[in-house]
Amino acid sequence: MKKIFKYILPTVLLFSAASCDKGLKELNINRVNPTSVDPAALLNNAVINLSYSTRSVIFDMGIVQQLVSPNGGVLAGANFNQDSRDNGTGGAMWQLYYQNVIKYTHDIIVSTKTVAGRSNLYNMARIIQAFAFMVLTDEYGAIPYTEAGAGYTDLLLFPKYDQQQDIYPKLIQEFTEATAALTTTSAAGTETQDILYAGDIVKWKKFGYSLLLRAGMRLSKVDVAKAQSTVQAAFTGGVITNNADNAYIRHDANFTQPIGNMLNGSEAANFYLVKAFVDTLKSNSDPRLPSIAIRYKGATNGNGQTVAVGTTNPADQIGMPMGYDNGTIGARATADGLASFYDYSQVDRRRMVKTTAPIFLVTAAQTNLLLAEARFRGWIATGTAAQYFADGIKAHMDQMATYDAGSAVAGSARDAYVTLHPLLPGIELQQINTQYWIASFLNGPEAFANFRRTGYPALTPNPYGQPNNPDVPNGTFIRRLTYPTSELSVNTENVNAAIASQGPDKLSTRLWWDK
Repeated sequence: MKKIFKYILPTVLLFSAASCDKGLKELNINRVNPTSVDPAALLNNAVINLSYSTRSVIFDMGIVQQLVSPNGGVLAGANFNQDSRDNGTGGAMWQLYYQNVIKYTHDIIVSTKTVAGRSNLYNMARIIQAFAFMVLTDEYGAIPYTEAGAGYTDLLLFPKYDQQQDIYPKLIQEFTEATAALTTTSAAGTETQDILYAGDIVKWKKFGYSLLLRAGMRLSKVDVAKAQSTVQAAFTGGVITNNADNAYIRHDANFTQPIGNMLNGSEAANFYLVKAFVDTLKSNSDPRLPSIAIRYKGATNGNGQTVAVGTTNPADQIGMPMGYDNGTIGARATADGLASFYDYSQVDRRRMVKTTAPIFLVTAAQTNLLLAEARFRGWIATGTAAQYFADGIKAHMDQMATYDAGSAVAGSARDAYVTLHPLLPGIELQQINTQYWIASFLNGPEAFANFRRTGYPALTPNPYGQPNNPDVPNGTFIRRLTYPTSELSVNTENVNAAIASQGPDKLSTRLWWDK
């Protein structure tokens, strides 16, 4: 009996254990968290994060003299010709795009490359990724490109850098191939969830070819033949020439605009329209000035900037001059007849930079103006430079209503301005690219890139501290942004190799296409 019990007990325990284990695997399955993500959602996440960061206000818009602050600290940048890679603003675009755009587009490209039913999504991701890379290389020069975004898929945690002259041909190839591959055939998939164009392939193709046009024009000083052939291909493909096709990011009360948050929050009283920008609009009786600007007359501090004292009258607008800091701007404001520096004109944060205002990526205004230059150069044979020029100005004036109904430009004022400001012989490039500067207001990276490419508008360099500034010599402009400290400390070998080839990691180092 003892012997029988000896063998029965382990058997009972074994079945008991098996019985207790039954269902444990099911209990350990998390039925709430997703196990996979539709790559279309990743594309939307990437598009949303294309919104320009506050860094574009501090550097890009300051360099091209559209917005400036007399204050330092975390706001120091273009206002003082100061490198601020370590204060959280200098590297913001780098981190935003690599972590929240390129990472997602890379994952989409990997997961959809061989899936026939997601062909359109695959090519949309390629276009968005190439756009992000173009912004990054235009800001910094040499960047991780070939190995970027592959930290998870390929365990490439320390990506090598590609030089800009090697990146641009690949960007042109991506824009060309991906845009051409987009199709309305059902086999390629219909991506109606996309927040940029709701799956409208015709608009996506215009977006892609407009980016191709932009990339081709970047080469105007370094490879004329390649620039011309690229521009011709983009034009033949069909670009954005109507505001209905504009590529822009929409914002609402739940998803607010980054720049709007900044200029309606802690920095509301710290940024002002630059004198050069205001004077250009004011001297030409430009109807966009009252749509953009507001001046709080008599304000002696931020609390004094109230609706009651605000004026949008063009005659009242006074831009802040470059070259002053918190200690010297007061005397200059007094000399300008103002109560304080808080009395200078600002971009209207209740209209153009309200938190629900859109951020434009590529517009009909910009594209028409690029076509005006291309036609003037003889790179395309259709239309006239004068007509593209006029159409670009009209498109931007019409675009103003998208920011806010209170920013709309009347059609009669628009037409009168265009009639009084035709394209004139001998100064075509100056006129076209000065208008591009205006049409790219609040699109800091694009305004900065086109200013370096063309040299227009003809701005006077910011004089602040330049006689003793070895990085931005007297009479010069910032030409690029410096690499964030995170790259210098973590990806040291690769970033140092890039610097050795490109040139010193300084604000004054020119990029490959910026000759």
